[in-house]
Amino acid sequence: MVQVIDRRNRDQERDTLLAMHADRKTVFVDRLKWRVPVVDDRYEMDEFDDEHAIYLVAADPATGEHLGSVRLLPTTRRHLLGDVFPMLVEGEVPRGADVMEITRLCTSPRLADWETHNAVRERLATALIEYGLTVGITRYTMMTHTAYLSQLLATGWDVEPLGLPKEIGGQMLGALQVNVRPETLRVFRSKFGLAENVLRLDLSA
Repeated sequence: MVQVIDRRNRDQERDTLLAMHADRKTVFVDRLKWRVPVVDDRYEMDEFDDEHAIYLVAADPATGEHLGSVRLLPTTRRHLLGDVFPMLVEGEVPRGADVMEITRLCTSPRLADWETHNAVRERLATALIEYGLTVGITRYTMMTHTAYLSQLLATGWDVEPLGLPKEIGGQMLGALQVNVRPETLRVFRSKFGLAENVLRLDLSA
């Protein structure tokens, strides 16, 4: 299952979030050499990891160990694409209560093999669509390396480019819009063999 962590439950899920930030440090800083802030030499956290961030986190049901996660940022506030990398968008950056930005997709460096990594990513992708359909998100925005675009299309994402790719920090990056539609969820569930919802969402709060 994939759980939602936001301002309502972040205190009780503190250990899960710290494990996520530690894995993000290993993946993005140690391996990919991103120049991003690190807290206590252990946790990758930036200015957007605040009370407005929402995390979808896949954890081992037996141990609670972090397996993978993604961060969502409201576009009605300051966010990465709109305020740090607007040069990737031709025209206006999509913003609105129904638009969120996907950032920091991360799978645990402890996963045994690429098959397991892919399985976690498939669940996170499905959870993103389930979450969007549930809470009224019609579009996600995101940045990605151009090398991954073909993978996104092959997976079944309904994406539109927001501008031509540009070289930033020695890498070719592009901005995309992901349309959130029931058809995408049906494609994902069929393609990934998921008969039930993967997202655990407490709507009572």
